[in-house]
Amino acid sequence: MSTEPDPAEGTEDTGPATPDDTGAAENDGTDEAPASDTPDGPDEAPASDTPDGEAAARLSEAEAELAAQKLERERIERRKAEKAGPIASGTKLSGKAADLLAAVRAVEGGAKPATTVFADPEPTPRRAAPEPVRRPQPATAEAAAPPAPAPDTVDAVRRVLTEGGAPEALAPQVAEALGEGAEDVLREDPWQLLRVFGVRPEQADGFARALLGPECAPDDERRGRAVTVWLLEQAALAGHTALDLPTLTAALAQRAVPDADAAVQSTLSEGEALAFQDALEEPGTPVSQSGSEEREEEGEEGEERERPVRVLVGLERYALAEESLADGLARIVNSLAKEASAQAEWESAAAAASGSAAELIRAVAGHGLVLHTGGEAARAEPAALVAAARSLGLRAVAACHTPDGRRRCAALLEGAEDAVVTVPGLLAGTEGPGRDADGAWALDLLVVLDAPHLDVESAAMVAESLPDGARLVLAGDPAELWSAGPGRVFADLLAARVCPQIASRTPDPGPLGELVSGIGAGELNQVEAPGKELVIVPVRDAAEAVHRTVQLVVDSVPRAFGFAPGLTRVITPGHGGAAGTRALNAALKERVNPGPGRFGGFDPGDLVAYAPVPGRTVLGRVERADPDGLHLTCESGPVVVPRERVEQSVRHGWALTAHQAVGRRWPAVVVVLPGDAAQALTRPWVYTAFSRAESHLSVVHGVEQVLPRAVAEVPPKPRTTRLPVLLRTQVPTA
Repeated sequence: MSTEPDPAEGTEDTGPATPDDTGAAENDGTDEAPASDTPDGPDEAPASDTPDGEAAARLSEAEAELAAQKLERERIERRKAEKAGPIASGTKLSGKAADLLAAVRAVEGGAKPATTVFADPEPTPRRAAPEPVRRPQPATAEAAAPPAPAPDTVDAVRRVLTEGGAPEALAPQVAEALGEGAEDVLREDPWQLLRVFGVRPEQADGFARALLGPECAPDDERRGRAVTVWLLEQAALAGHTALDLPTLTAALAQRAVPDADAAVQSTLSEGEALAFQDALEEPGTPVSQSGSEEREEEGEEGEERERPVRVLVGLERYALAEESLADGLARIVNSLAKEASAQAEWESAAAAASGSAAELIRAVAGHGLVLHTGGEAARAEPAALVAAARSLGLRAVAACHTPDGRRRCAALLEGAEDAVVTVPGLLAGTEGPGRDADGAWALDLLVVLDAPHLDVESAAMVAESLPDGARLVLAGDPAELWSAGPGRVFADLLAARVCPQIASRTPDPGPLGELVSGIGAGELNQVEAPGKELVIVPVRDAAEAVHRTVQLVVDSVPRAFGFAPGLTRVITPGHGGAAGTRALNAALKERVNPGPGRFGGFDPGDLVAYAPVPGRTVLGRVERADPDGLHLTCESGPVVVPRERVEQSVRHGWALTAHQAVGRRWPAVVVVLPGDAAQALTRPWVYTAFSRAESHLSVVHGVEQVLPRAVAEVPPKPRTTRLPVLLRTQVPTA
C-alpha cells in the first residue's frame, strides 16, 4: 500500500524513513497539497483560517495555538542566544562545531580524537529552582500567523517558477515559505525550492539547471546546504529531533552530494543547523552513576578512560525545544516545596482511594513530576487524582489530546467537568485557567492524559508554562503510537527514570480489552467474543477489502448493533493505494452521502478530517459552503476553512489512519489490513488501531501471518532524541 503523509499526522503509520530512504516520508505528487504542517512541512505555520465576518471577531483555537507556538519559539531562541553567540553567516566553521566534525572523522579513521573535544565538562552544580521564563498569552489575531503573501510577490514567484519549469501552483507556498523577495531568493539559490513541502531534491535540481544553466553543479555549496536541511526536515517527519553525524553524511552521499562533510560544515556555519556532542552511557555502567563519580573512579585507578560519545546534527527549532523541555522538567522536579501539613492532607486523600489511584496520589504528594501508565480503564486513576487535589483546595486540571478524550475524562469527574481541557486549547489559552503576571498558568496540578502523543515542542510549552511549585503528571498508554511530531517525550522519560512511575493494575474489560492487552505484550491471542465484539473478515485483495469494508459500515454493523454509519470509523495504514483512506472514503461517500462534491469535492453531511495547525487532526462534518469557505461543525465547535486552504487541509473522514485516530474512540471500528499494507504494520500501530473500538471491532484481514508477526516481532521504529542525555545532567535518577 502506498502510505503517503498527511497534513494531520506523522509518519509512524507508514514506517518512518531514515534519511537514507526518505521517500516513505514524502509526498510523491501534487495530490497532497504542501500544507505547512509538523509531519509534512514543519517549518512554516499556515495562514489564518479566520474568514471575514462574525467569525473574525474572536480568536480561534487554531490561531491562538499558532500564536503560542510562534511566541514560544521566539522566547526559546532569545533564551538560548544568551548562552552562546551565533556563528557569523558566510564564515568557515570554527570552534566547537569544527572540533566535533574533526573528532568524528578521527574516530571513524581509528585515530584518537583531541582530548579537548570529548573531555568531560566541568560538573555543573544542581540548581535548586532556576528562574522560569514565561510564555505570554497570545492576545491578537494578527500574531496568529504570518500574513498571506502579497499578490505581487506571488506573481513574481510564479514567473520564476515558470522560467525554471516548476509548477505554477507552488507559487503561494513558495512565497509564504521564503517571504518578501522570494523571487530574488529563488534566482540566487534555486535549491531554496526545497523549503516547500513535497518538493524533492531531484525536482529542485531540475529547477536549478533550468535557471542556472552551465553554472549548476552537484558540488554547488548552495545545493549541499539545502539538501542537508531537507534531510533534517525529513528526519523530523520520521520523529527524530536530531541525526547522528555519520547517518547524515551517508544520506548526503546517497543524494549525490560529493563532499558531505563540507555540506554539513557549510550548513552549520550559516546557522541553519546545530551540532551537539553527547556523552553516552558505557555498557554495564549503572544509570545512576554520575559523571563526577566516574571521574573519582578514574582518579583512583590512576588512568584516564575514554567515554563513548556521539555527535548529532539537528534543526535549531527542535534542538532548542528539547533543551527547553529538559530545563522546564528539571525546574519542576527541583522546585517543589514540601510542607508537612500538605503531606498530611495528601495522605488523607490517598487513604480514601484504593489500588493504583492511592499509589498515584501518594507519589504526587512528594514529587513535582510523576509518570502514570495504563490503558483506557486506567484513566479513572488520574481522574481520581484530580478530584482528590480539588477536594484539598488545589487548582487541578486534566488535559487530554482531543475533545473526545476530554469527553471521556469529564464523564469520570461528574460535577467537575470544568477541570478537563484539551492540550491544544490549554496551550492556546482558549481553555482552562488564566495566567498570572509572569504568564504562568494559575495551576497547582496539571495531569496530561494521552502523554505519548506529546511532541517535543508541545511538551516544552507545557513545562515552561507551569509555575514554580506546581506538580505535573504525565499519564498514558506506552504501547500506543508515539507523537505525530518529532520526539518521544513520554518514552524518553520512562527510560530516563528521573521521577516516580506508577503502573496501573486496572485491566481493560471484555474481549476487546483482553485482545488489546495481549497485543501490548506482543501476543495476538484468540479471544472469546460471545457478543460479536470481535469479527474477522478475511479478504483476498484490496478490491474485496474495500467492498467488505463498505458493507460492514453501511449494513452489517448497523443491523447487528444499531450503530449508524457515522458512529463507525474505518482505520487503515495509509492514504494511497487501492485500499487507503482515499479509496475507502470515495467508496463510503458514494454509499453514505452521495453528492456532486461542488465545493472542493465536499457536500453537506460529509465526515471530514481537518488539519488546522501543524500535526493536528480535527474531525468534523460539512455543513455548507459559501464565498467565505467551507463551514464545518468540528469536535471543538464551528470552523470556517477558507477556500484557498480547503484542498490542502481537509480530507474526507470516514476512513482515517491510526495517527489521525489517536486520542479518540468510537462505538464500532473497522480496521482494514490489505495485503500491500504488510510493511506498514508494527505492534504500536496494531495496538492503537484495535484499541479505538469501544464495543465492536471488525478486522478486514488480508495480510495472513504478517499480522501476528508484526505484533510479536516489530517494535516501534527508533527515534533519535537528546532528552535523556539532557535530563541526566540536570536531574538525578529517581
